[in-house]
Amino acid sequence: MARPSMLLAIGALAAAAVACAPVDDTATTAGTASPTTSTACAKEQLQLVNAGKLSIGTDKPAFEPWFKDDDPSNGQGFESAVAFAVAGELGFDRTEVQWSTVKFDSAFAPGDKQFDFDINQVSITPDRAKAVDFSKGYYTVKQAIVAVENGKFAGAKSLAELKDAKIGVQVGTTSLDAVKNIIQPADDPNVYNEQIDAVNALKNKQVDALVVDLPTAFYVTAAQVENSKIVGQFSSTGGTPEEFGLVMEKGSPLKTCVDKAVDTLTSKGELAKIEQQWLGSAAGAPELR
Repeated sequence: MARPSMLLAIGALAAAAVACAPVDDTATTAGTASPTTSTACAKEQLQLVNAGKLSIGTDKPAFEPWFKDDDPSNGQGFESAVAFAVAGELGFDRTEVQWSTVKFDSAFAPGDKQFDFDINQVSITPDRAKAVDFSKGYYTVKQAIVAVENGKFAGAKSLAELKDAKIGVQVGTTSLDAVKNIIQPADDPNVYNEQIDAVNALKNKQVDALVVDLPTAFYVTAAQVENSKIVGQFSSTGGTPEEFGLVMEKGSPLKTCVDKAVDTLTSKGELAKIEQQWLGSAAGAPELR
């Protein structure tokens, strides 16, 4: 999902496509102030776009499972929950966070920013990092398996059950590496030059399953292949993992503190809990091993 066009396309997935879980303690407590311990990162020391408020940007509409009800401020959905968790680590409570609309491409374009950080499924890449600062990754993109509902492999509960599947995948992607190295099907996968060709192969039942990254899988099932489902998600190994990062203005004085907040949330297991709640089984993407 490194290409901007696909990231934008993911926004097309409608709320009906993914059923998110009701709010639990993870979501309702996100944003409760528990500041990262550092004098330099104390709330009163932070250089903010708007004094006394943490300004967070994202695109509109804000779609599930990243947000819920097109309302980033409600703390529901994966990225809303992450944003409020980071805010809490920086010492801000829910009333001290304000959201603004920032188009996807504008978030990582060169120039001054009117947000303290932006969160919008932006993959960290060297080219983008020339124009903006990224936080440490808050989400490592996983691979997913998409199949037609009621298909032979639609009910697979493990990767081993996919050994005999004819898999479609796009050339030159981390998904192809994952098929070869992790799933290791008995037959070579059908490899396509363009992702749309792989998608059409699934539509036309030329393949049993499609392997794409998880964000793309949400889009495929919502907008591209009727009566399809995410069979499950899995972690891939090898190469440089694709990660989403919080976007900040180049040279942002907040970067060190935001990185500390992400590190703390990672070490406490909070990011893993948020991911499981909003991108796991409740979102239709159970973990396969």
